[in-house]
Amino acid sequence: MEMTQALADLATGTEARVVSVSAADPSASAELGRRLAELGFLPGEKLRIVARGFLGREPIAVRIGTGTFALRLFEAACIRVCPEQPLLG
Repeated sequence: MEMTQALADLATGTEARVVSVSAADPSASAELGRRLAELGFLPGEKLRIVARGFLGREPIAVRIGTGTFALRLFEAACIRVCPEQPLLG
């Protein structure tokens, strides 16, 4: 069984695959999920945390596909991911 976690909880440099995208807060609109999907945050897509803001907080720079996006913590909390296990050589 895969262990999933919020994208916001990943450390810089971590690679992961998107499992699902949904508003973490019921008051958040469906528009946020739709916007994240339009940016490429779709189930199965591989991503990597490339940087974090001051003191490891927001924004979080995420590389997905050919783009790099800056996400706020509440946006990153909407994205569930499964960290990729490095291959042992």
